[in-house]
Amino acid sequence: MNLDLLQRGPRVSPSAVLAALSAAVCAALVLSLTMPPSHANPPKAPAVNAMAPEPADPHVGLEDVMGEAALAWVRQRNAHSEGVLQADPRFEALRLELREVLDARDRIPSVSRHGAWLYNFWQDANNPRGMWRRTTLAEYRKAEPKWEVMLDVDALGKAEGKSWVWQGGDCLSAASTRCMVALSPGGTDASVVREFDLGTREFVKDGFTLPLSKNRWTWVDADTLLVGTAAPGDPVTDSGYPRAIRLWKRGTPLAQARVVFEGEQRDAWAAVDSDLTPGHERLLVIRGMDFYRHELFLLQGTTLKRVPKPDNARVVFWKDRALMRLRSDWAQGGRVWAAGSLLVMSAADLMDGKPEPVALFTPTPQRSLAGFAATATSVVLNVMQDVTGRLEVRRPEGQGWSTRAIPVPNTGTVWFTTLHDSTVLDDELGESLVVGYTDLLTPESLMLARADRAGLENLKARQGLFPTQGLRLEQRFAVSKDGTRIPYFIVTPTGPRTSGPKPTLLYGYGGFEIPMQSTYSGGIGRGWLARGGVYVLANIRGGGEYGPNWHTSAIRENKQRSYDDFIAVAEDLIKTGVTTPAQLGIRGGSNGGLLVGAVMTQRPDLFGAVVCQVPLLDMRRFHRLLAGASWMAEYGNPDKEEDWAFISRYSPYHHIPPSSGEGAKKLPPVLLVTSTRDDRVHPGHARKMAARLMERGQPVLYWENIEGGHSGAADSGQRARMQALEYTFLWRQLGAPMAAAAEIKR
Repeated sequence: MNLDLLQRGPRVSPSAVLAALSAAVCAALVLSLTMPPSHANPPKAPAVNAMAPEPADPHVGLEDVMGEAALAWVRQRNAHSEGVLQADPRFEALRLELREVLDARDRIPSVSRHGAWLYNFWQDANNPRGMWRRTTLAEYRKAEPKWEVMLDVDALGKAEGKSWVWQGGDCLSAASTRCMVALSPGGTDASVVREFDLGTREFVKDGFTLPLSKNRWTWVDADTLLVGTAAPGDPVTDSGYPRAIRLWKRGTPLAQARVVFEGEQRDAWAAVDSDLTPGHERLLVIRGMDFYRHELFLLQGTTLKRVPKPDNARVVFWKDRALMRLRSDWAQGGRVWAAGSLLVMSAADLMDGKPEPVALFTPTPQRSLAGFAATATSVVLNVMQDVTGRLEVRRPEGQGWSTRAIPVPNTGTVWFTTLHDSTVLDDELGESLVVGYTDLLTPESLMLARADRAGLENLKARQGLFPTQGLRLEQRFAVSKDGTRIPYFIVTPTGPRTSGPKPTLLYGYGGFEIPMQSTYSGGIGRGWLARGGVYVLANIRGGGEYGPNWHTSAIRENKQRSYDDFIAVAEDLIKTGVTTPAQLGIRGGSNGGLLVGAVMTQRPDLFGAVVCQVPLLDMRRFHRLLAGASWMAEYGNPDKEEDWAFISRYSPYHHIPPSSGEGAKKLPPVLLVTSTRDDRVHPGHARKMAARLMERGQPVLYWENIEGGHSGAADSGQRARMQALEYTFLWRQLGAPMAAAAEIKR
């Protein structure tokens, strides 16, 4: 199964900062088993096991996602925000420029391989919902490849009267034409999964179909699937994920399929995977105890055999070997293997409980492993050194492993995807890699490399979407409250007329071991840099910039370290004269929305504007809303007094001061952006935060898109509008804050 479809947590919103990287990084991380799937509840406030609302909270009714009163409130706030921002003469110019960026024809199509074909999903102005299409490598090398359209999502939606959003396709084997295609109504994580025939380019009549749910599935053979659903009537975890896995034979009702595994209700999720490498076939069942710990089982006939590994380690089988990535130190074989290491061992020895590991990667204070993948004969590593990328190949030779670097640029972000199809024997593309490079000022480029020999072939490169002459990209370091050095990337204008503080936009995330990397974005370029702004990307603790220890040092009772790091970067920008508090804007989405919500209440004196996207904000109830229960390993359990003691210190919803009277404190103007269809992070977080800010006289605008799910937008038209609202807000506040703030308060 395509694990990118399966394993989604509270990720970064699709703001422009990550747009250039998302597809490529997802391809590189497709083997991950440690990131749990998205929540399975429908987009409605939970009615079962919900904690009673706090008596002092008059806004809990806004958690009723589709309730009449709540939607009337949303429409009223949307109308006000649109009236303020869309009336600004900057808005329409920004919207048109951002739409042009999103629909640019020279975007590089990312590809994944199935058999002899390279597949791509493509959206543009003519196909806003997109086309699933394919080409050959020979065609892909051309400037204008010929593509065969397999499925037109726009046409399908029109024919079926549905607002379909593509969620991905997963095919059986190189010799098969059968795939499972996931389609979401309006962009939710929940999707309908239907069997599709690549030969006829049609859905299979009476084929496998999974109902609308957070479905988990993988092929076993042409007539069998391993599946888990969270559809009504199926057992689910407290987080709303599937917890029962069934072996489903063609022609039998799904409800009658044999249950091969059922987890516990308090688990986070259950999932499946398969390895169909000839001679090494394996069926895998995964029990996620929480976001970072999981048990892995091999399904052998009717028996489940547990893989003996640390609960928080990721294991990937590779023919007769197993690759293990550690998230914590592991004592094995007479030594301690460091957290962040990648080990290789015999799969048989691992299953017998007698592994003899060999290290393919060992971290250092500056080096961490961003990702890895196997080709036919080698393991390719994506290594970060001070948050810049390198590619290295480990290849078995004799009794050891050789090491070779792939000579790609190492001053920005590198990603790769292999073209290895494990179901193809004697595969001529089995050692091939598609390698990408970008940084904040360098458009994406693609190269073709091989793991078994030297040489690079330039495949594609984008044209610039904004002028970079007169802009400088640097990496700097701030010092956090506890003395830790915090790296950040900064793009500034240069030249004799560019001295003095400037409007500055600072972005951060700091959670779930997800690194923020230097990547090109036409949206940031057009919307911010080309208009004279400074852009800053903070690499704070809680992320994955320096491996698992960088992450675990800022979770649960230490989550405040993420906020201290972000504050330290802000203070450094002010101290060095880059900007002033009145000119410093901050933006963050999802966990990053929690970040900006926390720091704006803790240090409102540092910021002139806040854009808070699809955020978590009510940390007293986050675990009761949609997918929140699965994130307690990151934040803690608010129902436990000892956990609420530290969560309550930063929960933004509980720290909004009045703007006048006793305890008054003025907060910076805030724009809250979310989606009605976000079934991962509940829109009630943003709704209630806006209502409480208004109640306490603080300046706030609120905008909720009806579609888009956790991404906030379902197509480029919606996305351009959303981003234009954000940049218009930022320029209004950071350019003329006094006049703009008065309008917001009305």
